[in-house]
Amino acid sequence: MRQFRTGDLNKQVGDVTDAASREPVVLTRHNKPGFVLMSYGHYERMRTGADARRAHSVSDMPKEHEELFCEAIERPARGEGYDDEP
Repeated sequence: MRQFRTGDLNKQVGDVTDAASREPVVLTRHNKPGFVLMSYGHYERMRTGADARRAHSVSDMPKEHEELFCEAIERPARGEGYDDEP
């Protein structure tokens, strides 16, 4: 979780809110955590317990997704996927 000082809100409001749109951020005052800033969507999911994100096992995914997943995992072993990425 990223941290910003409360004074950063005035100077870097774009950076702070961009970070908070991705994940909650801690706002510190005098080097002590004081507040948490997060997107409204994250707050609603946390408040209602309606977070639809779930972890799945490979055995549960559709065959075409499993093939794409396995191919992506094998690319680095073949030396691909590092320097050739756009």
